[in-house]
Amino acid sequence: MRDFFIFTKNNLPTTCVLFTKKKQLKTKTANAKTMLELFDDFIPKLPDATIKYYPNFINAKEADKLFELLIDQIPWRNDPITLFGKTYPQPRMTSLHGHTTDSYGYSNIVMQPNHMSKPLLDIEKKLKAFTDETFTTVLLNLYRNGNDSNGWHADNEKELGKNPVIASVSLGAPRFFSLKHNTKTSQRLKIELSHGSLLLMEGTTQHFWKHQIAKTAKVVAPRINLTFRKVLKEHSVGR
Repeated sequence: MRDFFIFTKNNLPTTCVLFTKKKQLKTKTANAKTMLELFDDFIPKLPDATIKYYPNFINAKEADKLFELLIDQIPWRNDPITLFGKTYPQPRMTSLHGHTTDSYGYSNIVMQPNHMSKPLLDIEKKLKAFTDETFTTVLLNLYRNGNDSNGWHADNEKELGKNPVIASVSLGAPRFFSLKHNTKTSQRLKIELSHGSLLLMEGTTQHFWKHQIAKTAKVVAPRINLTFRKVLKEHSVGR
């Protein structure tokens, strides 16, 4: 099995290491001055996926401000989830926001969107300028500590369309984001998502890959993840 780890420091790519279970195979180090030009080299070419990572999408000062605003202003909720006949509190806090009243659901949870506040609109505007994509909805996750997590899943709900674009913005403490291919078990990717970073998943990624934020035993400060997506009205939950 081969795992690809990407590490960042101060919102800059530092080292990229390709491992087997016992042996380090490859190491790269980036020069901060050419980060934007070189960083694509740090994402290996993955089968059946289009994934792009921008560690300095939002500068540190702006990211600090957004984190404080969102953690205080967002109406966080903790929905129960049912697994194997037992119900548990979801291991993170969530909140859905959008431009429409169209609901969105996953894991038997149906959410109605709250309004788009100014901080959310500011991030969305920046995303639009950067990606030229239009988003209707953003799902926020608050990971309070290392015990909070998000298990293996794909963002493949029918209301997102055939090949959804998922724009994931991270604020707060870095956490590892893992991906694995559904059938090609040797294909795995692990990225440390830094404060102010943007991860884009496009094309057929959601058809062939699952992703997660795993629990960690390390002492970890809170992290907010904002996943912008486009919800198709004709497929929204309840229609």
